Amino acid sequence: MKGLVLAGGSGRRLRPLTHTSAKQLVPIANKPILHYVIEDLVGVGITDLGIIVGETADEIRASVGDGSRWGATVTYIEQSAPLGLAHAVREAAGFLGDDRFVMYLGDNMFEDSLEAVVDGFGDGSARVSARLLLAKVDDPGSFGVAEFGDDGSISRLVEKPDDPPSDLALVGVYLFGPEIHEAARSIEPSARGEYEITDAIQWLLDRGDTVEHRLLDGWWIDTGKKDPLLECNRLVLDDMDYGVAGDVDEASVLDGRVRVDAGAEVRNSTLHGPVVVAAGARLVDSQVGPYVSVGADCTIESAAVAHTVLMDGSRIADGACLADSVLGRHAEVSGPGSASLLLGDHSVVELGG
Repeated sequence: MKGLVLAGGSGRRLRPLTHTSAKQLVPIANKPILHYVIEDLVGVGITDLGIIVGETADEIRASVGDGSRWGATVTYIEQSAPLGLAHAVREAAGFLGDDRFVMYLGDNMFEDSLEAVVDGFGDGSARVSARLLLAKVDDPGSFGVAEFGDDGSISRLVEKPDDPPSDLALVGVYLFGPEIHEAARSIEPSARGEYEITDAIQWLLDRGDTVEHRLLDGWWIDTGKKDPLLECNRLVLDDMDYGVAGDVDEASVLDGRVRVDAGAEVRNSTLHGPVVVAAGARLVDSQVGPYVSVGADCTIESAAVAHTVLMDGSRIADGACLADSVLGRHAEVSGPGSASLLLGDHSVVELGG
């Protein structure tokens, strides 16, 4: 089985952060989201990976490389235009061939084991063309939603319905057999001009193919907006290993689950876990946490930060109080005042009194 990872989206919902950075590389607990996806796939023995890339291709390549650090082989597939998930399948047909594959959206994370999702797919005498992962959501009108027949199987998929037939949405992980290629070639663009994967799966259903589903037990988050991204950071931090390898002075207090990596420095500061601090970061005279990820080479000086993701090289100083924020690389916030911010790389914000 192969893996197809979609990392070509423009990330409009995370702008201005994604004006200069791929949304799939925004860190959760100081690790890019895309790296979690690759680890998931390799963890179930899927090591032949194709990554769909677009405008941020160079950045994705620089971060992932050839995949060898995970024991994987990566083939980069340039999508000619951002024309939908089924279009990505069409563009990847040469790489995928007749193999069964997992298609995984590169900005999605979920708690359940991927092994349970892929187990048995394609085994046995029954020919299964697809297996979908579903999760209960509070706002099904914002997603592709499954409708079920009397026998409990999926009968129809509806993209962002005004009157949802269920509260079960499609999670960003799909399992397909080679039949999906004919389906992707056979559909027409939707009203928004894209080749929808829901339309391709519906084509399989209408033809009478078997489309299985699995219901997600744990959490699932599409990290494409600030608040879900921060919620994902909180969930992952809650489940991390902690320990102190960096330099923490006696005037500092570490309260709860705190990880300070080697090369980080903490001076006269209180860290309320969960908190992770990457190498090269420097925290001085500050209150940090809970639920803060401090990236490499960040500076927090005479400031307070909670429920925030700080990307590498960012700086908060001079009485600034941040909560529920995401700061891009080398962004800077200073001056007395409180704020909740989403900042792109190299942004500078001076808070008033």
